[in-house]
Amino acid sequence: MSMVQEFKDFAMRGNVVELAVGIVIGAAFGKIVTAFVDHIIMPLVGLMAGGVDFTNLFFSLDGSEHASLAAAQEAGAAVLGYGAFIQSMVDFLIVAFAIFMAVKAINSMKKDDEVEEEAPAEDPQLVLLREIRDNLQK
Repeated sequence: MSMVQEFKDFAMRGNVVELAVGIVIGAAFGKIVTAFVDHIIMPLVGLMAGGVDFTNLFFSLDGSEHASLAAAQEAGAAVLGYGAFIQSMVDFLIVAFAIFMAVKAINSMKKDDEVEEEAPAEDPQLVLLREIRDNLQK
């Protein structure tokens, strides 16, 4: 078998294709969550925190004063942009919670399937025969 054929067989196996689809969907989901956090969640949190713009929260390491994070970066100042870090943490928490809920739903469906498999319905005739046997033993 040629190397090209081996690679084709590997790439077209179900696991590889499913993994590729999962990565693409995960990347798209990440963009949706980032947009949701950046444009809906953080403005609401900032409003409740007294009008704070989290995207503009930074600390200048050299002690210089700058009007905004963009101005500090343009001036070449070393800054810690902790507002962006806070937004990334909120992104992560939302994605982690969504994954937790999806896994929880999948696990509950699996448990329902296992219960159905473990408890097959008994044949009514078999139950009747057991009752007759038990009564005869008495």
